[in-house]
Amino acid sequence: MALIGLISDTHSYLDPAVFEHFKDCDEIWHIGDIGDRTVLDQLKDFKPVKAVFGNIETQELRHELPEDLIFEIEGLKVFMTHIGNLPGKYSARVKKILKFHQPNLFICGHSHILRVIKDPLNNGMVYLNPGAAGKHGFHQMRTLMRMKIEQSKITNLEVIELGKR
Repeated sequence: MALIGLISDTHSYLDPAVFEHFKDCDEIWHIGDIGDRTVLDQLKDFKPVKAVFGNIETQELRHELPEDLIFEIEGLKVFMTHIGNLPGKYSARVKKILKFHQPNLFICGHSHILRVIKDPLNNGMVYLNPGAAGKHGFHQMRTLMRMKIEQSKITNLEVIELGKR
């Protein structure tokens, strides 16, 4: 069993409440638009982190982080990238990756809109976007997600509201 904290679009702002909400997590997954390197360093000092770069990252972070992560955890195949669009509207690049790897879980950020969708066109794959945890953007509420993964299943998926932008 793994407890995972999902965060995206911090845009150089890391709310101190993140540490409380993710204190019991085994890993934190940052889905891009980290912004300032100190955000990533603080998360890495706190918990193991998997992260992809977003469209606002410095060249330093773009060289350190991948654009895509594809991995397996607890029997669940995961694909993470920052810009993924919505089910039915994936870019050609994302469609190709989905077709080749056939993940059970696709996580992206970028839109600042929290979403959980079962994608019927991709074998019922779960699409997640944790929304935006930072203060920059058009979103009204800053959000995170937390979930358990065990025996190839996502359970206890929670939305955490950090407050107004």
